[in-house]
Amino acid sequence: MSGDINEKTALFIEKMEREGQPGVAIDTFLYDYHLLSNGSTGCISEEELIPVAPDEIDVLTKSKNMNTAGAEALSRTVIIKLNGGLGTTMGLSTAKSLITVKNDLSFLDITALQIRNLNKQYKINIPLILMNSFNTDNDSLKALDKYEDIKNDVPFSFIQHKFPKIMASNLKPVSCPQSPYFEWNPPGHGDLYAAIYSSGILDKLLERGYKYAFISNIDNLGATLDTSILGYFSNRELSFLMEVTDRTFMDRKGGHLARLVKSGKLTLREVAQCRKEDSESFADIKRHRYFNTNNLWIRLDALSKIWKKGRLDLPMIRNTKKLDIRDSGSPDVIQLESAMGSAVSVFENADALRVPRERFAPVKNCEELLLLWSDYYDLCSDYHVTVNPNRKAAQVNITLDAQFYSRLDQLKKRFPHGAPSLAECESLKITGDVHFGKNITVTGQALITNTQSNPVFIPDGSKLTGNISI
Repeated sequence: MSGDINEKTALFIEKMEREGQPGVAIDTFLYDYHLLSNGSTGCISEEELIPVAPDEIDVLTKSKNMNTAGAEALSRTVIIKLNGGLGTTMGLSTAKSLITVKNDLSFLDITALQIRNLNKQYKINIPLILMNSFNTDNDSLKALDKYEDIKNDVPFSFIQHKFPKIMASNLKPVSCPQSPYFEWNPPGHGDLYAAIYSSGILDKLLERGYKYAFISNIDNLGATLDTSILGYFSNRELSFLMEVTDRTFMDRKGGHLARLVKSGKLTLREVAQCRKEDSESFADIKRHRYFNTNNLWIRLDALSKIWKKGRLDLPMIRNTKKLDIRDSGSPDVIQLESAMGSAVSVFENADALRVPRERFAPVKNCEELLLLWSDYYDLCSDYHVTVNPNRKAAQVNITLDAQFYSRLDQLKKRFPHGAPSLAECESLKITGDVHFGKNITVTGQALITNTQSNPVFIPDGSKLTGNISI
């Protein structure tokens, strides 16, 4: 059996070397592959976990002392944004960060303008670093050409690694000569730690005196560099800090914070690491109260120390998918991945901090994009995106008919004048093909249903609420 595993391992090494993947990526993949070969599922059982109680983690407070400490640490801080995703869920094949989301600005524009504003306010030059994929690097860097004033001697980007997909039937490398693209998968955002190390950027940052990094998803416009949190992080001399927020029903499938029974350390469990028999307790938001926002703070020197000792081994995530997700008849493959937040159980002196929901406002689909387009969110003069203080609901649930609204081009076609006013909306559900005019207001709980076979049109200036059948 071991000979068979060694033979397969050799195939993966050869494949990754041929693709130009560095030794760090190969070693990381092989570590997880050996776990997989030995029967590991990557699951964390409910019996291995202790829920986190409210009195176990601090709540963010905007104190003057923390702001002062954070401002003093800014000159040693970098901002890293995860920017490897294509807008495939919205029907795009380009960098998601280039989608126009607010006031004719893209995610990337708003991020750059936030940093420009910080630099002017504090008279510093904070580096912006993107973790790109091979698919997003060129377009994203080109889009940043117009922001010459935020450039410095730190590279704008590094590239995440690639892992070979594994045949579920025999644990061999996938071979798909007609479409080699299908042979590879991104290793999850947990790859950031290996990619920034193998790129040499980690060493460059340390050589230039940088100590702290704030890391977040570029599609989460609530994730801005907050000097109070930076001050809290630096004052407590933590090596790792995860921002968490209270889970809601909408977050029941999202990764939650817990403690490991064996060590007492904090850990992150993603839905892909949950056994079927634990699915009910995983989704219980009263039991597991806190949701990982994927806004993280790390000490760069602590990360370097881990790599100097050997390898950063994050908990394995095993994802079984179809080779071609568009073809249900294609073979099952295994993708080995890791989550960035799972490093909370790897770094020494790691902790979590409860933050307001406003720091978690991602855009994963057209429903969330429509809400961001609308007046439910405001873009402030410092380019922070905040919820409208006059909104009626703390959270608006939007459900759009996937047949007509799942792609960005479909959304634009049906909302040619932009989003309706949703500041007084509590929920919106649209069924069927409905096109909207301009200056439309939706209030309360609205259910709009097209009962006809042809598209229907909502006239300019309409006010919509309750059940509306057309």
